[in-house]
Amino acid sequence: MAKNELLSNVTHKDLKIIQGHTSRGGDNVGYAAIIPWEFRQAAACYPIFFRRTKSDNQFEVVALFGFAPDENLYVSDQRREDIYIPLSVARIPFAIGYTQDTETGQREPVVHVDMDHPRVSFTEGNPVFLEHGGNSPYLDNINSILAELINGVNVCKRFTDILQAEDLLEPFVLKITLDNGQQIEMGGFYTINEKVLRDLNAEQLARLHSQNFLELIYMSIASLANIKKLINKKNALLKNKI
Repeated sequence: MAKNELLSNVTHKDLKIIQGHTSRGGDNVGYAAIIPWEFRQAAACYPIFFRRTKSDNQFEVVALFGFAPDENLYVSDQRREDIYIPLSVARIPFAIGYTQDTETGQREPVVHVDMDHPRVSFTEGNPVFLEHGGNSPYLDNINSILAELINGVNVCKRFTDILQAEDLLEPFVLKITLDNGQQIEMGGFYTINEKVLRDLNAEQLARLHSQNFLELIYMSIASLANIKKLINKKNALLKNKI
């Protein structure tokens, strides 16, 4: 369970964040959300799927890292491979929270930090604040990432809303058999319905293209070629354990 606290240059003046991506550092997750302007980099590395969120039953877009909720085949305890790291992973252990302005009633974004995260330290890592209380370059970068995520989530919602409206999402069950005979079945994901896509008329295609969504659709379809790479990683991992 995360222990989120509102980030403060007083309470957290000595806070440091350990860098690197390892299983012990909290990177043992099977997928992570991505936003539209990450598609190009993410599609070069990971299979991209859609899934319903538990909180509000909306769709989000995710990059798949492994075949179990706690399996990341792109990370080991020794090193992180030279691949694209989604912003939703890079921002950890920080998160976006909201406060409500008492005068205007508007919600204002604030930065929270998970004090129970294994990357949080007071002895090693990148300092979050400068000696006299200002933001460190590291925190400035985190703030930029969080701002991108706020904007990206809004665009992503428009994207998935139009996919639903055009009936372009279909449930997907991934069934594979590994070299050792182990069978894996994963459900709960959605992909682009390519038959429906092919049957869209000119007006529908123009509407998708005008919002730069058509490109995202084709990149998500192309990314599914990475499923084979993921299977190869899993087979290699199991072989090395023998």
